[in-house]
Amino acid sequence: MTSSGAAATVVRVAAVVMTAVAVLLAVRSGSSSTAQRPRQLPAGWYRRVGLVNVAQAVASVLAVAILIAAGAPMLIPPVVCLIVGGHFFPLAWLFDQPQYWWTGASLSIVAAAGFITLAAGAGAEVSRVVVGLGAAITLWGTSLHVARRG
Repeated sequence: MTSSGAAATVVRVAAVVMTAVAVLLAVRSGSSSTAQRPRQLPAGWYRRVGLVNVAQAVASVLAVAILIAAGAPMLIPPVVCLIVGGHFFPLAWLFDQPQYWWTGASLSIVAAAGFITLAAGAGAEVSRVVVGLGAAITLWGTSLHVARRG
């Protein structure tokens, strides 16, 4: 195995471990007292959620267009992951779902792992694997946690 291949394997394993730890923290973040309490949604929450989602979509489309125009398409996965992660912070408050803080933080960590992978010279393909797998695990963990809490 070349040193580049070994580095890519180390980065993949590190990304999976970091994501698994983040997901476990997210799953464990709900205490029994918060699991049973009724949600407190702010007035007009649905409009604000729509605005957050539109802002995420616009930011993602602009980021993709700018990165392609700049000749840096390898940055698209970590940048979009960072944008998606950032949109969970206002949603945590709007949906009164504290675990969304962990989701946003986990996706930000996954995006950072994607940037680090690129900076380490592991290549765009490895970065896509790190970001795609890390984001999928994080989002699956969040959806399972939200579904479990009812």
